[in-house]
Amino acid sequence: MKYVNANKVLPEKLIMEIQKYVQGEIVYIPKQETEYRKWGTSSGGRQMLDRRNATIRNSFRSGSSIWQLAEEYYLSTETIKKIVYSHKK
Repeated sequence: MKYVNANKVLPEKLIMEIQKYVQGEIVYIPKQETEYRKWGTSSGGRQMLDRRNATIRNSFRSGSSIWQLAEEYYLSTETIKKIVYSHKK
């Protein structure tokens, strides 16, 4: 999130209206809901985790234990259980 000076992007009448409610403070203006993206979609982080989790599930089905997977992927056994017992394909 970056700071933008209202004087540079908003019309003077709108600034005057906003000043009725708040002055000299930082105001966060959220994106419209249609602009929201799920976590990791821009960076590719979500895809990376999905691939990792699929690999963990396949290893579990092939006989690796929860404990072995936790050691290999540096995750807790509880996290591995959530991954392998979820219904994602």
